[in-house]
Amino acid sequence: MNDAAPAPAPAPRRVRVRAPELIGKGGWLNTGGTELTLADLRGKIVVADFWTFCCINCLHVLDELRELEEKHRDTVVIVGVHSPKFVHEAEHQAVVDAVERYGVEHPVLDDPELATWKQYAVRAWPTLVVIDPEGYVVAQHAGEGHAHAIERLVEELEAEHAAKGTLRRGDGPYVAPEPEPTSLRFPGKALLLPSGNFLVSDTTRHQLVELAADGESVVRRIGSGARGFVDGSAESAAFSEPQGLALLEDGSVVVADTVNHALRRLDPASGEVTTLAGTGRQWMQGEPASGPAREVSLSSPWDVAWWNGKVWIAMAGVHQLWAYDPAGGTSQASGTGGGTVAVTAGTTNEGLVDGPGGEAWFAQPSGLAATPERLWVADSETSALRWVDPDGAVHTAVGTGLFDFGHRDGAAEQALLQHPLGVTALPDGSVAVSDTYNHALRRYDPASGEVTTLATDLREPSDAVLAGDDIVVVESARHRLTRLRLPEEAVRVEAVAHRTQRTATEVAPGTLRLDVIFHAPAGQKLDTRYGPSTRLLVSSTPPELLRAGEGAGTDLSRDLELDPAVPEGVLHVSAMAASCDDDPAGEYPACHVHQQDWGVPVRLTEAGADRLPLVLAGLDG
Repeated sequence: MNDAAPAPAPAPRRVRVRAPELIGKGGWLNTGGTELTLADLRGKIVVADFWTFCCINCLHVLDELRELEEKHRDTVVIVGVHSPKFVHEAEHQAVVDAVERYGVEHPVLDDPELATWKQYAVRAWPTLVVIDPEGYVVAQHAGEGHAHAIERLVEELEAEHAAKGTLRRGDGPYVAPEPEPTSLRFPGKALLLPSGNFLVSDTTRHQLVELAADGESVVRRIGSGARGFVDGSAESAAFSEPQGLALLEDGSVVVADTVNHALRRLDPASGEVTTLAGTGRQWMQGEPASGPAREVSLSSPWDVAWWNGKVWIAMAGVHQLWAYDPAGGTSQASGTGGGTVAVTAGTTNEGLVDGPGGEAWFAQPSGLAATPERLWVADSETSALRWVDPDGAVHTAVGTGLFDFGHRDGAAEQALLQHPLGVTALPDGSVAVSDTYNHALRRYDPASGEVTTLATDLREPSDAVLAGDDIVVVESARHRLTRLRLPEEAVRVEAVAHRTQRTATEVAPGTLRLDVIFHAPAGQKLDTRYGPSTRLLVSSTPPELLRAGEGAGTDLSRDLELDPAVPEGVLHVSAMAASCDDDPAGEYPACHVHQQDWGVPVRLTEAGADRLPLVLAGLDG
């Protein structure tokens, strides 16, 4: 008889790749001034989150990681690696602002030159890399929706490294910054009430604030100030990073409660808050996109506007426009009211494509303004101003695509914006654009087709409202409303044009093998019960770059034919894979959708690569 303890189960075999050092010219935030290295984090499970603050998918991941961060606080250190797309995002103060704005409660490395991005061979925002307590990369996931897989991996790593004696428990390196005593904190949108007061979404403090007609004096606050999803009185109701506001014909206000993925209703007279639409969960691919408003999930609604008898929704999280119809039926789930929601434009693919609503592409629509003839849209990730006509067709006034931006006035086809978040209809039929990352207020005149600059030296303007002869701008990063007189003539500014600063991948002309790498997370398998569980969509800018290989298919590998006559461009790749829990005992296994869009700048050279690998999920297991 042997009384010795049984041998521990063998640790799961994983690919072991030494993690490169975390370096960034901008330094560290949320560490109390300490400069961290991987050696400082040895013994902890590190999740490196490569993000940029313009990206809605990155913001989704921040929210997905909150539960993991709290549950495994003594073993897991999440490190944000801020890797900018836009020029403005490379400014250190802008990163400082974003970390506070979105409630990031872990260390963040400001990497304006993409040094760590390149070392880890990252190709997409967001990307999550898991590093074990001994400093080895053990998993990489592109896109959102991977928190469940990372949670399972973390539990395995905790057990494995506790047994080996290489797990170090205890507090992490996060140091909370001191709160700032301002009346507003990163306000998002504003609304002029019939009383002449302003209602402002005080986004970072999870409240609505009513200001007097002077735009400064606080009349009242609506919401407890704690992040949550609670209906009730002005004192007890709770929001989560509210943004857009729209006044309805009955005097009530619709609120885009962004991180709660919901539309809320405020009764200004009583201060009572109720829920109009959304389940509180984020909409995912495969779920219903129409139906009773309280039974259909939404995805990061960023702005709302009353147009043609419906509340139109800038559904930033899925690159679409939806509409809430208050007269559309009765919600069986809520039992307290009617209303339906439905998609009105967009395919969920990210890009700039005009045409009928069902065929158009958007990229994070974030601002809406209604006139009788048009619904104007600030399409932030394409740095574009667009509109929807009464027939539902989508058109572009200013903007060319995901990778061209800047500050340039002139004819609309030549003008450039940089990540605008707001649009405001003006009395003469023109529109003012809150050109957020250019810190400017711009004007587009449909009659002349010209773009001019109305004001500069605004700090991240995110919305504007008319008040008499003035326009009142939400200066989000200055935490205030700023009143301007609309000038007779535009302010002249020097033209600047930019392209996204990511280094182009050198590829050989001719045949390029595209491989999207996907390994189902541990304990899951591809879901093939109803046919293929994967999808691949490929296109290019300019279209002439691809001689063959564009379009949709179910195979995650494809041969692309590149035209040698086109020296450079961008490959647009969208991939999806569905996996389900591989548990024979489970009659109804939980299923998960993994999806990511890439825009890969490429340069054709004879010595370039003939294969382009893109990781959707890999190395785990």
